[in-house]
Amino acid sequence: MKYGESAFDIIYLLFAIVMGASILRRRKDRIGTLMGSAVLILGIGDAFHLIPRVINYFGSGDYTAWLGFGKLVTSITMTVFYLLMYRIFLKVYGEKENQKLSMTIYILAAIRVLLCLMPQNGWLQNNGSVLWGVIRNIPFVALGGVIVYLYYRRRAAIPCFRWVWLLVTLSFLFYIPVAVAASLVPMLGMLMLPKTVCYMLLIWCFRKYAFSAQA
Repeated sequence: MKYGESAFDIIYLLFAIVMGASILRRRKDRIGTLMGSAVLILGIGDAFHLIPRVINYFGSGDYTAWLGFGKLVTSITMTVFYLLMYRIFLKVYGEKENQKLSMTIYILAAIRVLLCLMPQNGWLQNNGSVLWGVIRNIPFVALGGVIVYLYYRRRAAIPCFRWVWLLVTLSFLFYIPVAVAASLVPMLGMLMLPKTVCYMLLIWCFRKYAFSAQA
């Protein structure tokens, strides 16, 4: 299993980084910058967790601190990713920014980051409680819910983004059980595989739009 999962992780990281770089190279406008940056932040952030995870499979040392630190970095970069998805939505659909909605989104993201930085998470010791797994993910799920609603509401306007709302929804459904209870039920960690597939499909939606004639 460690060989298959490690290969999958490496393929995902390479896919995300290559796609992010290709979008930035292809599109020099604001939309291209947002999309390419979002994909690179997602891929590089996940690398902080996945690379130590792969090394841990084949190494003999204690990588608990590195794995925990990687989870912390990934938690923060995922939050930034969804902030960028909001900015992408405004640009792609030509929506006028709602200041109250923007403020709500930024406050949710700030609360999420602050909660992730609290010592009660026990990142470096890998002894965080289920309670804190729930607490730090409440604003994150709320943020994701807003993004899902926005893309769902305009799902028919741009074919490339028709299923973005569903991919984000599924990614959260796969992610939450892992984030909350994987420490109690390690097998839940397998849900990260379909969650990652959702992200790869989401990245492909960005790439398809960036390279399409309609963009």
